[in-house]
Amino acid sequence: MSPVHAFLFGVYPYIALTVFLLGSLLRFEREQYTWRSESTQLLYPGALRLGSILFHVGVLGVFGGHLAGLLTPIAVFNALGITHEAKQMLAMVAGGLLGGMAFAGLNILIWRRLSHPRLRAATGLGDRITLFWLWATLALGLSTIAVSAGHRDGAMMVLFMQWAQGIVTLRADAAYSIVAAPWLFKLHMTMGMTLFVLFPFTRLVHVWSGFATVGYLTRAWQLVRPR
Repeated sequence: MSPVHAFLFGVYPYIALTVFLLGSLLRFEREQYTWRSESTQLLYPGALRLGSILFHVGVLGVFGGHLAGLLTPIAVFNALGITHEAKQMLAMVAGGLLGGMAFAGLNILIWRRLSHPRLRAATGLGDRITLFWLWATLALGLSTIAVSAGHRDGAMMVLFMQWAQGIVTLRADAAYSIVAAPWLFKLHMTMGMTLFVLFPFTRLVHVWSGFATVGYLTRAWQLVRPR
């Protein structure tokens, strides 16, 4: 195992998670007025609804799928009678559909921003980096499906599960699990982990508020009285 591999998949995940959590907390405490999605709907509403729905539904599905697929213990799948082959096929099909939705929506949103002068002027450096990083990460993720098709026995998927669960359980040898993984997967994983590093410094922080809106379901009615 090379030192670069050991760092990227044995140390960097903890750096990314630390920056993600502490950075988000510090930004909320110190810069609450910058904690927003910075919507451009008032500048130009065209294509926003379609692109936003496709992207958000797709990317949330992809994130949830990664979370459940990688962190669910293998014993649980075995107890449910789900074979490695079936899990691999499910990951390829569901990941392809949801990833395709997210990628299509993101392309619409990027085209919308870059093709309209007012939106292009309102797109800062942080927005451009975020859009590029999301695009590249999704493109790499979709590209791995073709490679996964050559490993339909699910053995490669098991290695990634062992790595992710080893990171969560603080196992020092977690990086060894994926030494033999194809470089395309490793690049996709590195890009994905870097998104967590970028998260606190961009408009991506509004995702926290999205999860917090669940609290509105139990909030009392707000009464507005006329003068």
